[in-house]
Amino acid sequence: MIDLYAWGTPNGLKPVIALEEMGLDYAVHTVNITKGEQHEADFLAISPNGKIPAIVDRDNGDFAVFESGAILIYLGDRTGKFLPGEEKPRSIVIQWLMFQMASIGPMMGQSNFFTSFYKEDVPVGIERYQTEVRRLFGVMDARLKDNAYMAGTDYTIADIATWPWIRAWPFGGVDIADFANLTRWYDTIADRPAVKTALERLPGHDPKAFAAELQAKRKATMAQA
Repeated sequence: MIDLYAWGTPNGLKPVIALEEMGLDYAVHTVNITKGEQHEADFLAISPNGKIPAIVDRDNGDFAVFESGAILIYLGDRTGKFLPGEEKPRSIVIQWLMFQMASIGPMMGQSNFFTSFYKEDVPVGIERYQTEVRRLFGVMDARLKDNAYMAGTDYTIADIATWPWIRAWPFGGVDIADFANLTRWYDTIADRPAVKTALERLPGHDPKAFAAELQAKRKATMAQA
Protein backbone atom coordinates (compact mmCIF):
# COMPACT_ATOMS: atom_id res chain seq x y z
CA MET A 1 0.00 0.00 0.00
CA ILE A 2 1.18 3.49 -0.84
CA ASP A 3 -0.16 6.54 0.93
CA LEU A 4 -0.41 9.48 -1.46
CA TYR A 5 -0.66 13.04 -0.18
CA ALA A 6 -1.91 15.37 -2.87
CA TRP A 7 -4.30 18.07 -4.03
CA GLY A 8 -6.07 18.46 -7.39
CA THR A 9 -3.31 20.34 -9.21
CA PRO A 10 -1.22 19.26 -12.22
CA ASN A 11 1.60 18.14 -9.93
CA GLY A 12 -0.82 16.39 -7.62
CA LEU A 13 -2.36 14.47 -10.50
CA LYS A 14 0.92 13.03 -11.78
CA PRO A 15 1.38 10.27 -9.16
CA VAL A 16 -2.30 9.34 -9.24
CA ILE A 17 -2.00 8.60 -12.95
CA ALA A 18 1.23 6.68 -12.36
CA LEU A 19 -0.24 4.61 -9.54
CA GLU A 20 -3.29 3.76 -11.66
CA GLU A 21 -1.19 2.91 -14.72
CA MET A 22 1.12 0.72 -12.64
CA GLY A 23 -1.72 -1.08 -10.89
CA LEU A 24 -0.51 -0.28 -7.38
CA ASP A 25 -2.69 -0.18 -4.29
CA TYR A 26 -2.84 3.30 -2.82
CA ALA A 27 -4.85 5.59 -0.60
CA VAL A 28 -5.33 9.28 -1.37
CA HIS A 29 -4.98 11.74 1.48
CA THR A 30 -5.94 15.24 0.38
CA VAL A 31 -3.72 18.10 1.49
CA ASN A 32 -5.77 21.25 1.07
CA ILE A 33 -3.23 23.79 -0.12
CA THR A 34 -5.85 26.55 -0.11
CA LYS A 35 -5.98 26.18 3.69
CA GLY A 36 -2.22 25.88 4.15
CA GLU A 37 -2.29 22.22 5.18
CA GLN A 38 0.95 21.66 3.27
CA HIS A 39 2.74 23.64 5.99
CA GLU A 40 1.53 21.51 8.89
CA ALA A 41 4.15 19.57 10.83
CA ASP A 42 2.87 16.10 9.94
CA PHE A 43 3.11 16.82 6.24
CA LEU A 44 6.46 18.61 6.50
CA ALA A 45 7.86 15.42 8.06
CA ILE A 46 7.11 13.72 4.73
CA SER A 47 7.70 16.63 2.36
CA PRO A 48 10.26 19.04 3.89
CA ASN A 49 9.65 21.70 1.22
CA GLY A 50 5.96 21.89 2.07
CA LYS A 51 4.82 21.03 -1.44
CA ILE A 52 2.44 18.39 -2.73
CA PRO A 53 2.58 15.62 -3.80
CA ALA A 54 4.39 13.15 -1.57
CA ILE A 55 4.10 9.43 -0.99
CA VAL A 56 4.90 6.98 1.77
CA ASP A 57 5.56 3.43 0.58
CA ARG A 58 4.28 1.21 3.40
CA ASP A 59 5.68 -1.89 1.67
CA ASN A 60 9.20 -0.47 1.69
CA GLY A 61 9.77 0.45 5.31
CA ASP A 62 7.50 3.51 5.22
CA PHE A 63 9.87 5.14 2.76
CA ALA A 64 8.83 8.71 1.97
CA VAL A 65 9.35 10.40 -1.39
CA PHE A 66 8.61 14.04 -2.18
CA GLU A 67 8.81 16.04 -5.46
CA SER A 68 6.57 14.77 -8.25
CA GLY A 69 9.39 13.89 -10.67
CA ALA A 70 11.24 11.94 -7.99
CA ILE A 71 8.03 10.08 -7.16
CA LEU A 72 7.57 9.02 -10.79
CA ILE A 73 11.17 7.80 -11.03
CA TYR A 74 10.81 5.92 -7.76
CA LEU A 75 7.57 4.23 -8.85
CA GLY A 76 9.01 3.42 -12.28
CA ASP A 77 12.06 1.79 -10.72
CA ARG A 78 9.96 0.01 -8.10
CA THR A 79 7.63 -1.56 -10.66
CA GLY A 80 9.77 -1.70 -13.80
CA LYS A 81 6.98 0.07 -15.69
CA PHE A 82 7.05 3.18 -17.89
CA LEU A 83 10.77 3.76 -17.22
CA PRO A 84 13.28 1.66 -19.18
CA GLY A 85 16.21 0.07 -17.43
CA GLU A 86 18.59 0.38 -20.37
CA GLU A 87 20.95 3.35 -20.15
CA LYS A 88 20.09 5.31 -23.30
CA PRO A 89 16.30 4.79 -23.39
CA ARG A 90 16.20 5.59 -19.67
CA SER A 91 18.17 8.78 -20.25
CA ILE A 92 15.77 9.89 -22.99
CA VAL A 93 12.79 9.44 -20.68
CA ILE A 94 14.47 11.36 -17.88
CA GLN A 95 15.52 14.14 -20.26
CA TRP A 96 11.89 14.74 -21.26
CA LEU A 97 10.78 14.36 -17.63
CA MET A 98 13.24 17.13 -16.71
CA PHE A 99 11.92 19.20 -19.62
CA GLN A 100 8.55 19.14 -17.89
CA MET A 101 9.96 19.80 -14.46
CA ALA A 102 12.30 22.61 -15.48
CA SER A 103 10.36 24.26 -18.30
CA ILE A 104 6.74 23.25 -18.90
CA GLY A 105 5.71 23.37 -15.23
CA PRO A 106 7.46 26.59 -14.16
CA MET A 107 6.66 28.57 -17.32
CA MET A 108 3.03 27.46 -17.45
CA GLY A 109 2.76 28.18 -13.75
CA GLN A 110 3.87 31.77 -14.28
CA SER A 111 1.65 32.21 -17.32
CA ASN A 112 -1.29 30.82 -15.38
CA PHE A 113 -0.60 33.16 -12.47
CA PHE A 114 -0.50 36.35 -14.51
CA THR A 115 -3.38 35.36 -16.82
CA SER A 116 -5.85 33.85 -14.36
CA PHE A 117 -4.89 34.56 -10.76
CA TYR A 118 -3.14 37.91 -10.36
CA LYS A 119 -5.63 40.70 -9.66
CA GLU A 120 -3.71 43.38 -11.52
CA ASP A 121 -2.98 43.62 -15.22
CA VAL A 122 0.72 43.09 -15.89
CA PRO A 123 1.01 43.00 -19.71
CA VAL A 124 4.76 42.44 -19.69
CA GLY A 125 4.35 39.39 -17.46
CA ILE A 126 1.53 37.95 -19.53
CA GLU A 127 3.40 38.50 -22.78
CA ARG A 128 6.66 37.15 -21.40
CA TYR A 129 5.26 33.88 -20.11
CA GLN A 130 2.68 33.25 -22.82
CA THR A 131 5.43 33.70 -25.40
CA GLU A 132 7.61 31.17 -23.60
CA VAL A 133 4.75 28.69 -23.16
CA ARG A 134 3.96 28.99 -26.86
CA ARG A 135 7.60 28.26 -27.66
CA LEU A 136 7.61 25.22 -25.36
CA PHE A 137 4.41 23.91 -26.93
CA GLY A 138 6.21 24.25 -30.25
CA VAL A 139 9.10 22.17 -28.93
CA MET A 140 6.66 19.45 -27.90
CA ASP A 141 4.76 19.67 -31.17
CA ALA A 142 7.97 19.21 -33.16
CA ARG A 143 9.01 16.27 -30.99
CA LEU A 144 5.61 14.62 -31.38
CA LYS A 145 5.56 15.02 -35.15
CA ASP A 146 7.64 11.86 -35.57
CA ASN A 147 7.12 10.29 -32.15
CA ALA A 148 3.96 8.85 -30.62
CA TYR A 149 5.06 9.92 -27.15
CA MET A 150 7.58 12.27 -25.60
CA ALA A 151 10.36 9.70 -25.25
CA GLY A 152 9.64 7.90 -28.52
CA THR A 153 7.35 5.02 -29.36
CA ASP A 154 6.41 4.09 -25.79
CA TYR A 155 4.26 5.80 -23.18
CA THR A 156 6.44 6.65 -20.16
CA ILE A 157 6.63 8.66 -16.98
CA ALA A 158 7.64 11.64 -19.14
CA ASP A 159 4.14 11.63 -20.63
CA ILE A 160 2.55 11.02 -17.24
CA ALA A 161 4.37 14.07 -15.85
CA THR A 162 3.57 16.36 -18.75
CA TRP A 163 -0.06 15.56 -19.53
CA PRO A 164 -1.61 17.14 -16.39
CA TRP A 165 0.16 20.41 -17.14
CA ILE A 166 -0.99 20.49 -20.76
CA ARG A 167 -4.50 19.81 -19.44
CA ALA A 168 -4.19 23.12 -17.57
CA TRP A 169 -3.56 25.19 -20.72
CA PRO A 170 -6.77 27.30 -20.32
CA PHE A 171 -5.32 29.03 -17.27
CA GLY A 172 -2.40 30.42 -19.25
CA GLY A 173 -4.22 31.35 -22.41
CA VAL A 174 -2.10 29.49 -24.98
CA ASP A 175 -4.47 27.12 -26.81
CA ILE A 176 -3.09 23.68 -27.66
CA ALA A 177 -5.47 23.57 -30.64
CA ASP A 178 -2.81 25.57 -32.49
CA PHE A 179 -0.49 22.55 -32.21
CA ALA A 180 -1.81 19.51 -34.07
CA ASN A 181 0.73 16.94 -32.87
CA LEU A 182 0.49 18.10 -29.27
CA THR A 183 -3.31 17.93 -29.44
CA ARG A 184 -3.17 14.39 -30.87
CA TRP A 185 -0.86 13.30 -28.05
CA TYR A 186 -3.04 14.99 -25.43
CA ASP A 187 -6.24 13.34 -26.69
CA THR A 188 -4.58 9.92 -26.88
CA ILE A 189 -3.51 10.06 -23.25
CA ALA A 190 -6.82 11.54 -22.10
CA ASP A 191 -8.52 8.44 -23.50
CA ARG A 192 -6.48 6.00 -21.41
CA PRO A 193 -8.63 4.22 -18.78
CA ALA A 194 -6.07 4.80 -16.02
CA VAL A 195 -6.07 8.54 -16.71
CA LYS A 196 -9.84 8.69 -16.57
CA THR A 197 -9.83 6.81 -13.26
CA ALA A 198 -7.12 9.08 -11.86
CA LEU A 199 -9.27 12.12 -12.58
CA GLU A 200 -12.04 10.48 -10.57
CA ARG A 201 -9.76 9.54 -7.68
CA LEU A 202 -8.36 13.07 -7.34
CA PRO A 203 -11.07 15.36 -8.66
CA GLY A 204 -10.17 18.96 -9.24
CA HIS A 205 -11.71 21.83 -11.15
CA ASP A 206 -12.53 21.46 -14.82
CA PRO A 207 -9.70 23.52 -16.35
CA LYS A 208 -11.74 25.34 -18.98
CA ALA A 209 -14.65 26.23 -16.71
CA PHE A 210 -12.50 27.19 -13.72
CA ALA A 211 -10.07 29.24 -15.83
CA ALA A 212 -12.96 31.12 -17.43
CA GLU A 213 -14.43 31.84 -13.99
CA LEU A 214 -11.11 33.11 -12.63
CA GLN A 215 -10.41 35.25 -15.68
CA ALA A 216 -13.89 36.80 -15.54
CA LYS A 217 -13.43 37.66 -11.84
CA ARG A 218 -9.99 39.07 -12.57
CA LYS A 219 -11.37 41.34 -15.31
CA ALA A 220 -14.17 42.51 -13.03
CA THR A 221 -11.70 43.34 -10.27
CA MET A 222 -9.51 45.32 -12.63
CA ALA A 223 -12.53 47.19 -14.01
CA GLN A 224 -13.44 48.32 -10.50
CA ALA A 225 -9.90 49.47 -9.69
